[in-house]
Amino acid sequence: MVHFLHPGLSPRTLVPPDAQKDALGCCVVQEEASPYSLVNICLNVLIANLEKLCSERPDGTLCLPEHWSFPQEVADRFLGMMTWQGKLTDRTASIFRGNQMKLKLVNIQKTKISTATFIKAFCHHKLIELDATAVHTDLPISDIINGLCSNSWIQQNLQCLLLDSANIPQDSRKLFFDQLIGLRILSVFNVCFHTEDLANVSQLPRLESLDISSTLVTNISPLLACKDRLKSLTMHYLKCLTMTKPQIITVFRELKYLLHLDISDHRQLKSDLAFYLLQQKDILPNIVSLDISGGSCITDEAVELFIRQRPAMQFVGLLATDAGNSDFLTTKQGLRVAGGANMSQISEALSRYRDRSCFMKDALYRLFTETFSVQTTMPAILKLVAVGMRNHPLDLPVQFTASACALNLTHQGLARGLPVRLLSEVICLLFKALKNFPHYLQLQKNCLLSLTNSRILVDVPFDRFDAAKFVMRWLCKHENSKMQTMAVSITSILALQLSPEQTAQLKEEVFMAIKELLAIVKQKTTETLDDVTLLFTLKALWNLTDESPAACKHFIENQGLAIFIRVLETFSESAIQSKVLGLLHATIQNWQSSSCKMTALVTYRSFKAFFPLLGNYCQPEVQLWALWAMYHVCSKNPSKYCKMLVEEGGLQLLCDIQKHNGANPQAQQIAASILDDFRMHFMNYQRPPSCQMPFLM
Repeated sequence: MVHFLHPGLSPRTLVPPDAQKDALGCCVVQEEASPYSLVNICLNVLIANLEKLCSERPDGTLCLPEHWSFPQEVADRFLGMMTWQGKLTDRTASIFRGNQMKLKLVNIQKTKISTATFIKAFCHHKLIELDATAVHTDLPISDIINGLCSNSWIQQNLQCLLLDSANIPQDSRKLFFDQLIGLRILSVFNVCFHTEDLANVSQLPRLESLDISSTLVTNISPLLACKDRLKSLTMHYLKCLTMTKPQIITVFRELKYLLHLDISDHRQLKSDLAFYLLQQKDILPNIVSLDISGGSCITDEAVELFIRQRPAMQFVGLLATDAGNSDFLTTKQGLRVAGGANMSQISEALSRYRDRSCFMKDALYRLFTETFSVQTTMPAILKLVAVGMRNHPLDLPVQFTASACALNLTHQGLARGLPVRLLSEVICLLFKALKNFPHYLQLQKNCLLSLTNSRILVDVPFDRFDAAKFVMRWLCKHENSKMQTMAVSITSILALQLSPEQTAQLKEEVFMAIKELLAIVKQKTTETLDDVTLLFTLKALWNLTDESPAACKHFIENQGLAIFIRVLETFSESAIQSKVLGLLHATIQNWQSSSCKMTALVTYRSFKAFFPLLGNYCQPEVQLWALWAMYHVCSKNPSKYCKMLVEEGGLQLLCDIQKHNGANPQAQQIAASILDDFRMHFMNYQRPPSCQMPFLM
């Protein structure tokens, strides 16, 4: 198979960013370019072969071999990896029953397991942390709490419970968190959590951190019950709050031990609570982190004054506000700002708001404008873009803007300085976005543009099958010439990376692509335009038909031979002719090895264009193709083409091939077949005297 790659590929040496200028980027490169740990490799193998290694219980669930035992740290990581890979189910979660696994930190994010499975697999362990973010509705919050409370050790010692976006049945009664007296951290973001539930939670004796964002709380006064221990309060987008601003400020004034406060909001709501808070002088004396992103009427001057009055502050969130551009907020040492004024603020915003789509899309938009003509590799930023895409797969604005940012951060030169593993993750996320939004044209364009990168096409692992399907379908959309050229060039390379079996599975797409590519060749030939699109098109056709009899047949049925003869007649450039002849040669191997019968007829007005090729003994593939093309039409319509062959003087050339000592044996065989057709249909034609044809005697 002949490999056509883009020219000018650089060595594969990866140069990390300057550690002083981009310490985080340097760390990301080292992490992404390093091999996976031996523990992770072993656990991945175990997960992949779990069905083979485990036995089955009578109820259909899996059971580990009796002699197996996992230390707590390994068991926690094993569970986390199963969850990450989507392998935790009712059937597989049963391996965590009993005492072979000792769990402390349980992560079951976005899993679909039943209440019975949750209780049997996890509630007998000595858990100190449970992350049940966005678990399936089969496992409601009420059942999670009841299951946890069935273990007295967990009641006393569970410290962290994350229930973001989990389900509460409509007929459910009030949630009783007060039995989990060891809780220090509770998050119920985007949960049907009411004011009475807040009152219940506020009684927890050790509660230090609470997230009630996007809940149904209407009054935060119950927080006064934990004012002497609450250190972190997050109430982003508390849309149902009915209290007046003075009433809210009164509660805040009592939370004297608060270190972190998040009252960020959707910009569309135009909430001025943050503006009102910034005017207060004798409030939140110990605050070190304040998030007011999305707030209205916020100015640099008000923010600066608030921070100067509280010199211990380390973070302020100002994304989607009018503040953040002053020298104080862009240069103050020790103060991290999430905003959009510069790359530092944008990076902080991408990191802080990875789980909030409303802010993620805003940060990505700022990043896009900031990196439109960037010339420096930014691996840490690209990693954050990938996190945003992964966390919000069904949010079109996030996916579209992220795809544009990824394109800015990975263009031709920059990709060479980025780790392959990171690039692979980004490309795979792009294709996931294409599947989720198959009709969004601009997203498809961004993905196509990313694939024009030679570093990505050659070095980066991703699903070539899906990529080829996407690109070939795009090729047939008749987009503008620039996009068409890109699709053709990508097709020419992806076709090389598919196995014959994969090419066969893409039969419909390959056939459509061949037809479209031939149309491009025909147009370029008519216009006598030997541009880069023509070269890529010829490469693509060669690579699609190589080792694929079905593709060769389709090439012929769509007048490919006639079109390529016109190319040879029109263009004399060696680069063009070599690709044309290479494809035609490949078509002749396929002809001899394939059992498929070519039933379609190719029509020629004359054989004269073939005659110079018949005498080319230095390039057997050229001679073979010309002979095969002539044989094909002569065998299908002998009354027309055998007569044309004699009248134009081609019979003598065939006889010369028969007797030439240096001729390719395959060429002699095909020439003999043509002459045999001639003998069968035109015995009345006088044989040239120099032609030695023993089969006529």
